[in-house]
Amino acid sequence: MADKPTVGFIGVGYMGHGMAKNILQGGYPMQIKGNRNRTPVDSLVGMGATEADTPKSMAEACDIIHICLSNSPQVEEIIRGEDGILASGKKGLIVVDCTTADPGSTDMLAAELAEAGMTMVDAPLGRTPKEAEEGTLDAMVGCDDATFETLKPVIECWAGTINRIGPVGSAHRMKLIMNFIAMGYGALFAEALSLGAKSGISPQTIRKVIGESRMSNGFFETFMSYAVDRNREAHKFTITNALKDVTYVASMAQGAGVMNPIGAATRNYYAHVAALGQGADYVPMVADHVARLNGLDLADEVKKGEK
Repeated sequence: MADKPTVGFIGVGYMGHGMAKNILQGGYPMQIKGNRNRTPVDSLVGMGATEADTPKSMAEACDIIHICLSNSPQVEEIIRGEDGILASGKKGLIVVDCTTADPGSTDMLAAELAEAGMTMVDAPLGRTPKEAEEGTLDAMVGCDDATFETLKPVIECWAGTINRIGPVGSAHRMKLIMNFIAMGYGALFAEALSLGAKSGISPQTIRKVIGESRMSNGFFETFMSYAVDRNREAHKFTITNALKDVTYVASMAQGAGVMNPIGAATRNYYAHVAALGQGADYVPMVADHVARLNGLDLADEVKKGEK
């Protein structure tokens, strides 16, 4: 392992645990920093990782650091904080932000890191914790050519598909476009299920007909796995995170001077559910919420469809 760079990983939650595990299994020495949940931290330490006290100490010991957190303010604190990455003064360090982040924040952080002799890379993710554990995530990468060549063997440990998007910041913009489409699907599917039930078409029939057509996709499959099969583990992405992402989309659209009425309507679905105190629910559960707004119980509609 002496010839391989030391990799740090901050944020070993649903996605980060699998990513860090696969980097470790690729033979890279690793430091990790978790949050309150000790289970993934202890798991990775048991595989050979060491635990860092602060982002600063991690930066001092590492060549590459991955960050996989929930939002841009968290990333900003990890980088700019008193014991943050910038405080290390580690010239040559590469910081890979896998968070679905606000591109405006990414641009500012990239400039601050560059001034300190460090390099910022945005590498947000596609797919789910299942693929994170399997090492088959989708990666969108924003950086210069030389940095991409340095990072590619590490990213190949956790990604099955790697798309180089362009310069730093471009990958976070691409990820927001992806999540705008995905969360739009979620709102659309939720409405369709209620419209169907009110019109005498069962959720099972909608899943079968659409699932066998050219309109099916992976998001549809996991969404319907909850909506019809009531499988709570099928699509573990929270309403809170969905709202954060479509809020970033709204900011991105405003900055680009682009009309975004479907984005605004989509955001209102997730904002409504979060305002009711149900932000910890997963995205497919928006179908239950829309059903209730229409005087329906979606689980009951599924049971009716089984008769």
